[in-house]
Amino acid sequence: MRAARLIKMVLLLQARPAMTAAELAAELEVSERTVTRDAQALSDAGVPVYAERGRAGGYRLVGGYRTRLTGLARDEAEALFLSGLPAALREMGLEDAASAARLKVSAALLPSLRDASSSAARRFHLDAPSWYHEPETPELLPAIADAVWDDRLLRTRYRRGGGREAGDGGTEVARELAPYGLVLKAGVWYLCARAGEDFRAYRIDRFTAAEPAEERFERDETFDLPGFWAERAAGFARSLLRTEVTVRVSGRGARMLAYAGDRAAAAAALAEASEPDPDGWRTLTLPVESPDVAYGQLLALGPELEVLAPESLRLRFAAAAERLREMYR
Repeated sequence: MRAARLIKMVLLLQARPAMTAAELAAELEVSERTVTRDAQALSDAGVPVYAERGRAGGYRLVGGYRTRLTGLARDEAEALFLSGLPAALREMGLEDAASAARLKVSAALLPSLRDASSSAARRFHLDAPSWYHEPETPELLPAIADAVWDDRLLRTRYRRGGGREAGDGGTEVARELAPYGLVLKAGVWYLCARAGEDFRAYRIDRFTAAEPAEERFERDETFDLPGFWAERAAGFARSLLRTEVTVRVSGRGARMLAYAGDRAAAAAALAEASEPDPDGWRTLTLPVESPDVAYGQLLALGPELEVLAPESLRLRFAAAAERLREMYR
């Protein structure tokens, strides 16, 4: 445990000009006193760690010291190669750069670990797109990716609303964006960018033009891409649920409910449902996108669910049940 922490400390100091004891303690999840002891242990082992005292002080490596990646264990080396997403890198135009990086990392490893790349590839493959969906690589993705990596402003034209899914062209707007990051969600690429003072997410296949500018933008280092995306994705899912239906579900129906619509909404509705009756049935109010969408989703639960309200939806289910009864008589 301590050996791995010492290696991480050296690599952190290689990556930055200097770090305070507090910064190292936060990164290593230890106390500042432990950082002091670890720095002394590294120094005793011949690693040139230098401590500067005072308000602007901290720890640094002197003499341009670098270490090779000989401290990696086999599972660590294999995990490193698992972090590459070949299809995503290819679509962003980074396949050659990624290949060169993998070769350099392989060359820095101990001979006994040189097969880590092929070992990981034989054991794990990420297939990001969802079933029954043929992904399309947006034509402008490489140019947008270049702007993201280089912190360059993007001058764009974006098709807002409508679009191919709605069967019309939507409304095109011109926007200058500060592109912060890319997200690949179920085969669809999104750009997370700052427009004015606000951060927003854009579907890349809706850009009709994207030209990186000569000017660079100053990146807000507090921006958290995973956190931003998780918040926006959850908000988007909630925004779709504009109406409610009241239903009764059996015990089996309650377990199936999460697979018939929004999982979070189903869990919240079940948490507030009535107590089970003697037959195990519970009554709950479920947020849904619309009565039409609810009909398609909840019909999959068959006899494990009864619609109580609205009355129009209950009548549709009753009619469907009658047609099935006639069909299977």
